[in-house]
Amino acid sequence: MKLLKLVANLGYGSRKEVTAMVRDGRITDPEGDILYTDDDVPHERIRVDGEPLDPAPGLILMLHKPAGYTCSLKDPGQIVYDLFPPRFRRRSPTLATVGRLDRDTTGLLLMTDDGALLHRIVHPKSAIAKVYEATLARDLRGDEAKIFAGGKLMLESERTPLAPATLEAVGPRQARLTLTEGRYHQARRMFAAVGNHVEKLHRSRVGGLTLGDLPEGRWRLLEAEELQKLFAG
Repeated sequence: MKLLKLVANLGYGSRKEVTAMVRDGRITDPEGDILYTDDDVPHERIRVDGEPLDPAPGLILMLHKPAGYTCSLKDPGQIVYDLFPPRFRRRSPTLATVGRLDRDTTGLLLMTDDGALLHRIVHPKSAIAKVYEATLARDLRGDEAKIFAGGKLMLESERTPLAPATLEAVGPRQARLTLTEGRYHQARRMFAAVGNHVEKLHRSRVGGLTLGDLPEGRWRLLEAEELQKLFAG
């Protein structure tokens, strides 16, 4: 791919703006030699203002999502894209969230610009487990695990029952919920269906992936072996 298209697709600017960057000598190789718009240079050999290019298309990353951010490009409030360099939201193909966490939910959020990979992860047949740590407004009754595991729980306005889910009581008002589907606000609505209210919700695991020591508000790329771990988990 020609340098002009490559750099523009990574969101550094329009083609006109990238052309101006080239003209100003801002795009070089690692040795500092100026590159030009029609050059066909390997991704890893391109520098913008002396810095390596952002990851090439086909990336997948994990973000430790804080509370207060929505998984949207157009929300008037804070959005998860605010946690990345501004050019990330201009990438082509688009960097999209793999499913969503609501504004108040924290934890592990995957993002990718690979549409086929995104579809594979979210497809019901993949049944990738997602683990949530919930803090509840009221004590657990004791029958929630049986109800959630039964595969018969119906949520309000839904026409099909939920797939069986696993609930582990961690404390009187602390629960660990494992889901294999991703309906709208599912975890919160499940606890509402049994007369409780989620005060805090944190996604701690997706498949075999955990956040590890990734700080809140930070992100990192996934390695190939971690992607396998995602599906193996």
